[in-house]
Amino acid sequence: MYVEQILLQKVAAKKSFSQLTHSQIRQEYVAQQKGINISDLAIALTPLSFVFIWAIFLFILHKIRSHADNKIAFSINGLDRVPCKNCIFYSNNHYLKCAVNPDVVLTEEAVNCSEYCPRKGKLPSNNSFS
Repeated sequence: MYVEQILLQKVAAKKSFSQLTHSQIRQEYVAQQKGINISDLAIALTPLSFVFIWAIFLFILHKIRSHADNKIAFSINGLDRVPCKNCIFYSNNHYLKCAVNPDVVLTEEAVNCSEYCPRKGKLPSNNSFS
C-alpha cells in the first residue's frame, strides 16, 4: 500500500493526475516489480557469496596444510621390524637406549644386530636376601 502511494506520487509528478487511471498506475507498478533491480539482487546474494568465499578459503587452507604435513612427515615403516624393544640390553632411557650399541638402536641397521639377545620373561634376580 505504501509502495503504491510512492509510485502514485512519482507518476503524478511526470503526468498530470487527471490523465491517469488506477489501472494504469497498477500496470506501471507491476512493470516496475518485474524488473530486476541490481541493488536488490546484490543484497539477496550477499549471504550466499559470503558462505561461498569462506568455503573456498577453508578449502585452500586445508590443501596448504595437507601439503605441508606431507613434507614434514617421514616414513617409519621399517621400524616395526626392529627387534630392539625385545632385547635384554634395551632400556627405555632417554640418555642411553642400548648399553651395547647405542648408535644403531631403533634404526634400520639394528635389524641385523649381532648382540641381540631376546628377553624371556623377567631376568633372574641376583639380589636374593633369603
